[in-house]
Amino acid sequence: MLKLKDETLLRPDAYVDGAWTASPSRFAVTDKATGETIAQVADLDAAATQRAVEAAAAAGPAWRTKTAKERAGLMRKWFELILANQEDLARLMTAEQGKPLAETRGEVAYGAAFIEWFAEEGKRVYGDVIPTFAAGKRILVLKEPVGVVAAITPWNFPNAMITRKAAPALAAGCTFIIKPAAETPLSATALAELAHRAGIPKGVFNVVTSDKAAEVGKVLTTHPLVRKFSFTGSTEIGALLMAQCTSTIKKVSLELGGNAPFIVFDDADIDSAIDGAMIAKMRNMGEACTAANRFYVHEKVQDEFAKKLTAKMAGLKMGNGLDDGVALGPLVNKDGRDKVIELVDDAVKKGAKILTGGKAPDGPGYFYPATVLSNVSDDAKMLNDEIFGPVASLQSFKSEDEVITRANNTEYGLVAYLYTKDLSRGMRVSEKLDFGMIGLNRGLVSDPAAPFGGVKQSGLGREGAHEGLMEFMETQYISVTW
Repeated sequence: MLKLKDETLLRPDAYVDGAWTASPSRFAVTDKATGETIAQVADLDAAATQRAVEAAAAAGPAWRTKTAKERAGLMRKWFELILANQEDLARLMTAEQGKPLAETRGEVAYGAAFIEWFAEEGKRVYGDVIPTFAAGKRILVLKEPVGVVAAITPWNFPNAMITRKAAPALAAGCTFIIKPAAETPLSATALAELAHRAGIPKGVFNVVTSDKAAEVGKVLTTHPLVRKFSFTGSTEIGALLMAQCTSTIKKVSLELGGNAPFIVFDDADIDSAIDGAMIAKMRNMGEACTAANRFYVHEKVQDEFAKKLTAKMAGLKMGNGLDDGVALGPLVNKDGRDKVIELVDDAVKKGAKILTGGKAPDGPGYFYPATVLSNVSDDAKMLNDEIFGPVASLQSFKSEDEVITRANNTEYGLVAYLYTKDLSRGMRVSEKLDFGMIGLNRGLVSDPAAPFGGVKQSGLGREGAHEGLMEFMETQYISVTW
């Protein structure tokens, strides 16, 4: 049974227009390790979602006319409350999502960092005064908030995916509606409770909990009062939602799928590469769009790398993320685990060798062990599909040009990782990799001050950094004569 120090952070209702909103229809949120029901959550429909949009629109004028310093002060209070309740938020996330406490504590701090960073960056929204060819005239360029923002976030990072979108939106002067994943809505409603305590005005931050994804998504993507839509999730669903947004010509940001290569050159620091691989592969049990999906290791160091990675993976303790020492929690649901089983079985049938793991245990919870496969065939499904699980697939390569070609041979372009001691090679290869982000001798690229996002089928726009703030602004030009 989940125990929190502050039980009022467990909120089973939606949060709309500054009030907790119930619904006669409810859906169950379960503990991913035990299968026990944590809460029956309000299941809002299209009509309730429309009311949330209207509330956000009504709150917009007052919020945008506050000074950036006033907005930053309220956001700072929200940030401080999140950190003050870090342990409860982490325990709640571990229960509803599955990842171990060490990771959820880190995610809460990481998510809060976006609120802190954008609260300050919102004070630095600058325009331009441009001289013209005519005397007595100037071109004045301003940055204005886009308006009502709607967002849909996934279950794998149920805290940080919300704050990464909400923080720049609020800092820019926009009002915000979030539809969190039905698997993990309680992290979102806990954030709403803390926003309420921080004094964020009613209608500025709204949480629409629902198991009716298509119905709610249709309102958020087609309602004319919503001027910006942001989505993190699969490429397939992102394309569908983007198409729906065209009916009202909204600004759109999409952070979609990935198929990240992890390249280890023969001059790499192998121990450092192993540490990076564990982060890039095993963050959130591999259930991340940034997860290393394809390991390309130079043939001269492939045996050493495989041996050391196998030892690290085999040493991970699997179990309930609320228990001490657990490093590997359950996957989010049966479909997720079934996909991992299918991909591993396919690779083995095509010649891959299991170095560790490879078999799902019995019992409650959708657990899958940390797994390493070597000699993975080029036609294995897992080289083209996101694994979204704790499986590392190893292949070898001979030359720089060869591995660049193979790494770029994907429709996705979110993130790539490479390890080498030669900085010239590192920069040369980085610039040839067709990905929005590169981890050069690093297994983690996420940072509130960095522009997070991909190219090709991995999405549009950037989250984080000044670029992330500009995603929620419009450029206004004023022609001045005197």
